[in-house]
Amino acid sequence: MIFPKNLRFCLLNGTIGNKLNNSSLRSYSAKNVRVRFAPSPTGFLHLGGLRTALYNFLFAKKHKGVFVLRIEDTDQSRRVDGATEALQKDLEWAGIEIHEGPIQGGSFGPYLQSERLNLYRNHLNTLLKNKSAYPCFCTDRRLQLLKREAIKSQEVPKYDNRCRNLTEEDVQSRISKGDPHCYRFKISDKEESFNDLIYGPKSYNISLNEGDPVIMKGDGYPTYHFANVVDDHLMRISHVLRGVEWQISTTKHILMYRAFGWEPPKYGHLPLLINSDGTKLSKRQGDIKISSYRENHIFPLALLNFILNSGGGFDKDLERHLKPKCFTIDELCQQFELSNINTHSGKMMPARLLEFNNLELKRQFADKELRQKLLIQTKLLAKEFLGNSINDDSDVLRDAYVLKVLEWSLDRIEKLSDLFSSNLAFIWTIPQSYKIEENVFGAIPSLKNELNKLDDVSRDSLNEILRQISSSHKLKYPLFMKSLRAVLSGLKEGPSVAEMIEILGKENTIKRLDLYLNKTSFVR
Repeated sequence: MIFPKNLRFCLLNGTIGNKLNNSSLRSYSAKNVRVRFAPSPTGFLHLGGLRTALYNFLFAKKHKGVFVLRIEDTDQSRRVDGATEALQKDLEWAGIEIHEGPIQGGSFGPYLQSERLNLYRNHLNTLLKNKSAYPCFCTDRRLQLLKREAIKSQEVPKYDNRCRNLTEEDVQSRISKGDPHCYRFKISDKEESFNDLIYGPKSYNISLNEGDPVIMKGDGYPTYHFANVVDDHLMRISHVLRGVEWQISTTKHILMYRAFGWEPPKYGHLPLLINSDGTKLSKRQGDIKISSYRENHIFPLALLNFILNSGGGFDKDLERHLKPKCFTIDELCQQFELSNINTHSGKMMPARLLEFNNLELKRQFADKELRQKLLIQTKLLAKEFLGNSINDDSDVLRDAYVLKVLEWSLDRIEKLSDLFSSNLAFIWTIPQSYKIEENVFGAIPSLKNELNKLDDVSRDSLNEILRQISSSHKLKYPLFMKSLRAVLSGLKEGPSVAEMIEILGKENTIKRLDLYLNKTSFVR
């Protein structure tokens, strides 16, 4: 990495950022819980990322702490335009409140790593001064040869720390000549231990699997491990809750904290989420995108309960709750305990998602305020699905009718969009063509007369009336039902005729019967 000449001199002689470094070297004891979710803007937010964000958010909320969103975008080659905005949109849709972040701001920003480069360079200076880091001039070709030889010898491929032993004169000579270089951190060859908040005591000797890691790349950008440690300290992060795949890196991070003279946060690692067949979740699975759940009309709380159902962390095991329930965020927060998080991988069971979605539909309908929002949402979906076949003045968009449809559907659908499936289209649209037996025609006026006598249209009373009419007109009951279903819905299959009449209501049903009689009379 080639810095400007005056910056190279300052990095080696320690004359940059002393004020910042002196203050940041202070050990702090986090009195308040501060956690962070730190995704890279390399694509969409998926189930695993949402699970990590959710556990952090619940932990902060339970302890009246702060949830920080930090975007780790130092790998500019993998950055996807618009990903940062999409990540925040997905988190907000899920009900995760961001207290500090790129949009929200805060006292410890910037919250985009690409805007913190001077901070990383200043802190690199500290490690160079105390001999915890050093410039490395090894070429990519040499590193590839090392790797090839290790594999050939059936050894672990790792850097051999060659540049660690360069003299000060060699370093300054090569820097003055403008030789390309990065910076590496000196790791210990001893076993290091830490207490994982979820998995308990853990020990690793990272030198067995890797050489001194790069902390500042040749392009002037820090690596994940270095930026992560600097940012967590400067942002006063008290607890780091992240995926178990980072557990093996934790001792490396603790060594960096020690090199700075800082107190590390407490670490807890979350078990993997896996598919129902035991395979690992992959970003290549398009259906694990959070945006795809939103677009498929899954309720946010249903998705959160679905995820948490696979990982534990709650006083009342969600899967064994006496009465199936979709818990609110406040209810989840009250139950949440780190000590109850499972240490084994959590299997995602897709069928449970739709169960939770139905439970959330019922919960919202039971709440007067939420029911009103559900009503608005259903009307918007009707316009989306039905397009020009429906308008704002349509009878089927009257509040009373839509609420009646919602109540009727609570045990019949799993998500709101199911109301607009082909077998329920009759709820919203009138059939335009009929194909029924001619001898049924005479029974239709009788049904109209009986409906007009009813004050309340219920399935039980309708079934009795339909059988009486069928008998009095000497019609086979199945044939009569098939014909009526066609008149009312245009369908060959679907809910029972009594159910159809119940949900359509007396006026709507009579209107459809009249339409059939008028069309048929004209043809006859």
